[in-house]
Amino acid sequence: MSEWERWETRFGAPGYLFGTEPNAFLKRHAHLLKPGQKALSIADGEGRNGVFLAECGLDVLAMDFSPTALVKAAALAKERGVTIRLERADLETWQWPVNAFDVVVAIFIQFCAPALRARVFDGIKRALKPGGLLLMEGYGLKQLEYKTGGPSQVENLYTRALLEEAFADFSSLEIEEYDAAIEEGDGHGGMSALVDFVGRK
Repeated sequence: MSEWERWETRFGAPGYLFGTEPNAFLKRHAHLLKPGQKALSIADGEGRNGVFLAECGLDVLAMDFSPTALVKAAALAKERGVTIRLERADLETWQWPVNAFDVVVAIFIQFCAPALRARVFDGIKRALKPGGLLLMEGYGLKQLEYKTGGPSQVENLYTRALLEEAFADFSSLEIEEYDAAIEEGDGHGGMSALVDFVGRK
């Protein structure tokens, strides 16, 4: 089964795989968001984070490579009474715009193996305007013990050193590593090893 088929199958199940509420890390940092800002939500899936950004008054582009997920995202936006732009896109081939977004959100995009991750990180830096905000959360190495979501490949997980090196050219960055119980639909649940990243280009 291809990666596309796997996600189409997961998103094709009834309901919302990761729930309809925004990621807790993103919600905690809503005070950094300003109405009218242009935001990109990467691999936004069924729209929970993109819709939240729109509810905060941002102009949102939410992208994912699953058409099934995007249909659900459109339905969630309609239900919540907000407008978001949706684009079907594969991170392997997507053309990143230059200085286009005030905010980029990347929540649990760890299907990216190291080579693709490096290209995505470079794309994020290109797409952010000077002074732009990157909000990113992923799993740390201990997640292999918890097995409550995320990749089984150790090389796909985040460490402080990896992120510090990847975004060394940012004007500021804050990284927090911690364990916490999360409940995000059927897709993420239970004690998890989390890595939170807040950075400014």
